[in-house]
Amino acid sequence: MELTVDFGWTDEQQQLREATLRFARAELATDLAKWESAGSFPPQAWRRCAEFGIQGMPVPQRFGGQGADLVTTAMVFETLGHGSADNGLLFSLGAHLWSCALPILRFGTDEQRSRYLPGLCDGSLIGVQAVTEHGSGSDALAVSTTATPVPDGYVLDGAKTYITNAPVAGVFLVLAALADRTGPSRLCAFVVDRDSPGLTVGEPVDKLGLKTSPMAEVYLSGCRVPASALLGEPGAGMTVFTTTIEWERGFIMASALGTMARQLDEAVTHAKGHRRFGRPIGQNQSVANRIVDMRVRLDSARLLVYQLAWLKDQGKRTPMESAIVKLAVSESLVDNSMAAMELFGAAGYMAGAPQERDVRDALASRFYSGTADIQRTIVARLLGLP
Repeated sequence: MELTVDFGWTDEQQQLREATLRFARAELATDLAKWESAGSFPPQAWRRCAEFGIQGMPVPQRFGGQGADLVTTAMVFETLGHGSADNGLLFSLGAHLWSCALPILRFGTDEQRSRYLPGLCDGSLIGVQAVTEHGSGSDALAVSTTATPVPDGYVLDGAKTYITNAPVAGVFLVLAALADRTGPSRLCAFVVDRDSPGLTVGEPVDKLGLKTSPMAEVYLSGCRVPASALLGEPGAGMTVFTTTIEWERGFIMASALGTMARQLDEAVTHAKGHRRFGRPIGQNQSVANRIVDMRVRLDSARLLVYQLAWLKDQGKRTPMESAIVKLAVSESLVDNSMAAMELFGAAGYMAGAPQERDVRDALASRFYSGTADIQRTIVARLLGLP
């Protein structure tokens, strides 16, 4: 396949990149220790991001967004990761945008777009996708949450688990199954308001990392929603899910590029300035080689993410490319985070150290949006392997 992609930034993109880096360093790098130790979502930082335009970066301006293309949006998220160590906040921003705002933009009616997108873009409304259940993770067809048609809408019953942003969300994109259908056509997607009768959110759950990204279970018991809550056509839930997961798997890793770039900067500075046996530790080949490997992983991951963004901007389907990005970048992130901690030694291992926090946060990338093994299974299937 012939593929010509120019990733050189335009003057406008470069100006946005520099402004984003200044913003992240000035506004999102403060009070992280306080929010993380409390395991709390940072609302002020969320509002600052909304004022900057992050939550609506690729959403058309008529709905309150910035109207940026996906290459530019990926660049902005990478730069946020470079300028801020709050990986949890960046993860929540990505989940909000890729798994809630964009599906409403892509599949919503004019009324749904006008009702939800302005609030999702200005940050006053936080979005979440509710798909995962205790009995169905990556297997969306196995969801047991039901949608029962009634004269004026649907009644939803079921429970969703490991739902990012649930404790602070105002709108939920819920995947449910019609009891009278089988196969993919049984799935429907619904946009459900938090104050809908019958919808309740459990207590926030504790996690190893991503402490500032809140998570909880969501319960639907006789939750009555109007017919206008249906996203797309009846039975189109699988299409909504597969389209959404292509965005989510690839682009939620964009901020990881910035994390790896930040780690590389810190590692180089440390290797030059930290002396042992009368010389900088960077003169030791084992140290230098580790840093070189960090750079190789970063550059490889960056090419995969921006190739995906370019393909999406061309309107292409990317099931394999999204899975490859998720697999390769998540594993590179974990490897680079471990390498950074090893370079800093015992100081990097101490609780609260930047390197220790990055390792805890990075490990989650091997699980969310489909595990590493699931991504391998997807790629193998698309390659035609049995």
